Formats: sequence, C-alpha cells, structure tokens
Amino acid sequence: MISYEYPLSERVRTLLRFEDLYERVEYFLAKSDAEEHHSALVSIFEILEVASRADLKSDLLQELERQKHTLESLRDNPDISEAALDDILWKIDQASSRLFQTSGKVGQELRENDWLMSIKQRTSIPGGVCEFDLPSYHFWLQQNSDQRRHDLSQWLAPFQSIREAIVIVLRLLRESGKNTTLIAHQGVYQQMMAGRVAQMLRIRLSRNYQCVPEISANKYALNIRFTSHEGGQRPKPVETDVEFDLTFCNL
Repeated sequence: MISYEYPLSERVRTLLRFEDLYERVEYFLAKSDAEEHHSALVSIFEILEVASRADLKSDLLQELERQKHTLESLRDNPDISEAALDDILWKIDQASSRLFQTSGKVGQELRENDWLMSIKQRTSIPGGVCEFDLPSYHFWLQQNSDQRRHDLSQWLAPFQSIREAIVIVLRLLRESGKNTTLIAHQGVYQQMMAGRVAQMLRIRLSRNYQCVPEISANKYALNIRFTSHEGGQRPKPVETDVEFDLTFCNL
C-alpha cells in the first residue's frame, strides 16, 4: 500500500514539511560521503526556514497541553490501556518540558553563525557552493566523515525539541481517524463534508494501481481524482474504478 497525506490547515502543512526534512537529514547524516553530508546540511537549512515560523513553538506547546487534558480524561475508560496511556502522557510531559526550556527563536544559534549563513546564501544559487566560491566549505567537506557528522549533529541539535513535539502531535493526528474503504468510480470520488471537521486526509491504495490521487478539499466538499503517470507525460485521468482507503484525521 502507498499512503498519501493531504493537510487541510497551514499548521499541519508545516508539521509535515518539518517531519519530511528531518527524516531526510537523518538519512544523509548516517551516510559517510561528503556529497551526502552536503545534502544533510542543505536540509538543515530548509528546516531552519520552516522552524522560523513565529508561532510554531507556542502552537506546539498549546497542542501538547490540550492533548494531555484530553488523554487524562480517558484515565477510567476500561477500553484504554493504562500502561499505553501513561507512556504517551510521559512523552508529552517530556516534550513539553524540553520545548518550554528552548529559549529565543528556534535555530538562532545557526543564524548567528556567519560561516553557515554564507553557505546557506550560496545554496540558493545553482552551483553556488563550488570550491572556488566557498573554499572553506570545500575544506570542511574534505574532513573525515566522523568530524563532519559531529558538526552536523551539533547544528541539528537546536531543532530536537521541536522534532519531539511534532512526532507526538502527528502520531496522535494519524491515529485519530478510522479507515473507510471506498471506490472511485472511473477514477473520481466526491463527498460532501456536511459539517465534518478534519485537519488532514490520509489516502491508501494498492501499489498495483498505476495512479496517484489529486485532492482538493474545503469545508463544503472533498474531490479526489486519480490520474496516471506514464513515461513522464502529462497526467491522464484514470477511467477505471479505483479502490482506496480514506481517513479523516482530526485532533
């Protein structure tokens, strides 16, 4: 199965982008080649941009607190595992504490590093980090992989508290909905929202279908159109029925 997630709010869109970038950094950070560590650094710069949203930290703190109160109310529910509940509440407390202790603007240490910012500025220019443009960066890339990995880990560290909070919020969001199996007749599915509130849609379909969903949604209606992509040509509407799972996620 392939899963597609479609955010219905700017806040969720930001969280998903942060998650995607952080996972990319972790992937390249675990490698050893200089080119892979360059990709890790470029992704850290992208994280810095995403995390610069002024209300991200306060939004996460408020959401964690709200989820804590919601989960605490389930304490006497016989269908809820006490151990699982205690575990997620402990994780929320830990994440909230670390996030609260993060002073100032997230990633400010990187913004005050003139050398890193000079590299960041050049990465927006095609081929802008060639050795003749940034000889000091070229020198850093020639250091042993352990040294580069240590430096990258240090530069990534300021975003760890944000990362921990986002992992929890997205986990709760993804687990909040219930899958429904539906059919897109001739590749098209439409549904009136009828007052349904959702922050994210999740669509899962078999890898056997050679198509992808194109989603448009607002508070009134949901429209999903499946299109095929063959040989890099312009997408074409699917004319066969497509079975898929749909989940409305909302905290």
